[in-house]
Amino acid sequence: METKYIYKGQDITTDMMFKIEHIVNILAERDKKDFDTAFAEFLASKTYKILQKTNNLLWTESSEFIVDEYDREINEKYESCPKLIKTQ
Repeated sequence: METKYIYKGQDITTDMMFKIEHIVNILAERDKKDFDTAFAEFLASKTYKILQKTNNLLWTESSEFIVDEYDREINEKYESCPKLIKTQ
């Protein structure tokens, strides 16, 4: 497996994969979507892009906290463009 996530010289790839899986499971269950759909939506988010930057330490927060950040992002997106139909 290629190392993708490094923090202070430590490989945290496995930790990140488990964290992302847990986040997506929370989203899929809550929104009654299949895992693949929830995963694709999360990967397209700014929250995921921020999570990938290990120096900002978002990855150290709980999965529930990161889901809240994702929800805040989605709500702001729909508030700024009211013509979009919210599916959550």
